[in-house]
Amino acid sequence: MAVGRESDMAPAGDVLIAGAGPTGLMLAGDLAAAGVRCTVLERRAAELNLTRAFGVHARTLELLDARGVAEDLVRTGRRVRSLRLFRSVSFDLSVLPGRFPYVLITPQYETERVLEERALAAGARISWGTELTGLEQDAAGVDVRVRDAGGGERTLRAAYLVGADGARSTVRRLLGMPFPGHAAVRSMMLADVRLTAPPREAPAVGAVGDALALVVPFGDGWYRVVAWNRHHQAPDSEPVDLGELRETTRRALGTDFGMHDPRWTSRFHSDERQVPAYRKGRVLLAGDAAHVHSPVGGQGMNLGIQDAANLGWKLAAELHGWAPPGLLDSYHDERHPIGRAVLVGSGAALRGALVEPRALRAARVAVARLAAGFRPVARRVAGAVSGIDIRYPAPPGAHRLAGRRAPDVPLAGERGRLYEALRDGRFVLVVAANDRAVTYLATKRWADRVRCAVAGGATRTTALVRPDGYIAWATDETAPDRRAAAIREALTRWCGAPAEFPTHERRA
Repeated sequence: MAVGRESDMAPAGDVLIAGAGPTGLMLAGDLAAAGVRCTVLERRAAELNLTRAFGVHARTLELLDARGVAEDLVRTGRRVRSLRLFRSVSFDLSVLPGRFPYVLITPQYETERVLEERALAAGARISWGTELTGLEQDAAGVDVRVRDAGGGERTLRAAYLVGADGARSTVRRLLGMPFPGHAAVRSMMLADVRLTAPPREAPAVGAVGDALALVVPFGDGWYRVVAWNRHHQAPDSEPVDLGELRETTRRALGTDFGMHDPRWTSRFHSDERQVPAYRKGRVLLAGDAAHVHSPVGGQGMNLGIQDAANLGWKLAAELHGWAPPGLLDSYHDERHPIGRAVLVGSGAALRGALVEPRALRAARVAVARLAAGFRPVARRVAGAVSGIDIRYPAPPGAHRLAGRRAPDVPLAGERGRLYEALRDGRFVLVVAANDRAVTYLATKRWADRVRCAVAGGATRTTALVRPDGYIAWATDETAPDRRAAAIREALTRWCGAPAEFPTHERRA
């Protein structure tokens, strides 16, 4: 692509984000809150009050809580405290730790609403009706060619570009990046319908080998139906017939619940694909642009939001000039294996659900019941699907907590709890009450990047919590001098070189 003449260049900001879905909006909010100029480019001319995703898992709710918007979203939906597989097997989500031991059923447009409001309030820009048509990058930045709704073209310059533009990502295509994989299931039917006799338990899910159906309430009288008919593998372009949808649902669940008056229908195929690298120079990929997988477990939107939470603070650190070497590359190193695990796990669950011989279906249910009844296994399934058990790699010899999700521990004083203390986007160093003076002296030169907080209960562990709610480093050292030295070393490793003169001293 030929880049426009310098006189044609239009300023955009430090980061351009392609795609105003949940991933792009989460990233925009995090960057803007960190003081990074960013613009979201969205080819749609306006928001659509339609949705594909409808489940917000526990770890995603925790991340939204750390941004102050979880309660707003929770009010819009229905809390489901068990994850149902097949007709008679469910996994208990109430065993999960934290404030959100459930999956929240709410339309995707509600998730997008709270994320958009936050991003705009923080200073992000969203350019609707703007299509990305080309890009070139060099050592200093990225030139992006865009076309507006009226057909006019211009070139934007940014330090970084993030492709959060979905499974058919234009950014990924323009980069020439491969997207290896295969179709997991073809011709899935989607519909938002009314029900005369709604299911008593929600979501309702069933599979009988040649049919699969899922019925989920939105809480406003509408229900999302997802169904698959082995005997009719139509292309995505073929309209959904309500009669086929009813018949398929009856086979899978024993009833069609009296579905009627569809307001929206669609047909799609589900792929299992992942890019080999989430970064190419100054262009990064997140969400469905980087990975797609089976819809089993409802993890797609959640995975993208969590990608954004991992990437945002690292990009901000890079642009603010304090990122330690390799920090931005750690986005791929940490998130690629998580995406791969979801792809493999959800694909295996889908293939199990669609197994056809009756004997194999009976064995499938028996194994699932056994797993659901064995607490350690059931807890692992709930932790994996919810994202609560995600753990990032830690170096050899690291503390047992390093890389793990930080629990939302109570804090002393006015801070309340850890996830409230994370809301300004800084690291939080959690210390024991008698460590405050020593810790403040050890951290004052990082005050623009780190805040100190005193644990609300008795502890001897000092923990450095990343802006995305994972424990970067911890120690049980009790000797004041050695602990202070260890804290300074950890801060240098994670938060870059200390300021020469602390100009932003903010006490905990």
